[in-house]
Amino acid sequence: MTSPSKATGELSGETAILGTLLAGEPVFVAETREDPADAYLYPEEAAYVAKAVAKRQREFATARHCARIALARIDVPPAPILRGDKGEPLWPAGVVGSMTHCLGYRAAVVARPAAVTSLGVDAEPAEPLSDPGVLELVSDEKERAALAALAVDHPGVPWDRLLFSAKETVYKAWFPLTQRWLGFEDAHLDIRPDGTFSAKLLVEGPVVAGAELTGFSGTWLVRDGIAVTAIVLRAEQGGAE
Repeated sequence: MTSPSKATGELSGETAILGTLLAGEPVFVAETREDPADAYLYPEEAAYVAKAVAKRQREFATARHCARIALARIDVPPAPILRGDKGEPLWPAGVVGSMTHCLGYRAAVVARPAAVTSLGVDAEPAEPLSDPGVLELVSDEKERAALAALAVDHPGVPWDRLLFSAKETVYKAWFPLTQRWLGFEDAHLDIRPDGTFSAKLLVEGPVVAGAELTGFSGTWLVRDGIAVTAIVLRAEQGGAE
């Protein structure tokens, strides 16, 4: 079995993005910048995007292609990855996982629950949000003030896009633990220029390992035009963050 820190799929070394960000974590990553010709969908998966445009179908197929590569590294055979009632991926038994895709990038990350309780990843184009109204929708006044200060000291980073991505990642890590919706306003984010961020839950969190989960810790990376964020809640971390 490939060691978790080296499970970087079709990107490796200096070209890996999530593979670099998650190096050393007990997870397995598969990622690609292209839609490979051998990416396929099972009929049950294809039904989800049957009416979508070709671009959307390719993205959807490649994300699942990455998932199957990552799953193979933990000896899980290929199978359909279906959707739950809220659109969440239904991973095989004994698997924790997350998928993401954006323009020019697709990836999947998986782990065993003995090592990881929950995880979430998100990828976005490394550019400012095109609509200022989106930032108003996903953030509070304190978060926007913090982003403005970061932009002064580190103007080359798309901080608003990173905040959006991090909140998506928080939701992806939250939902498998709760099966409940989490709004953008239900978590307060503190993004730091050292490549880390924290999320304080403003609603009651799930009980994990006997303690209420009060927040998440995550990491971020901007590389080669892509911004990625990730949360890996290790099994030994318990409920308090």
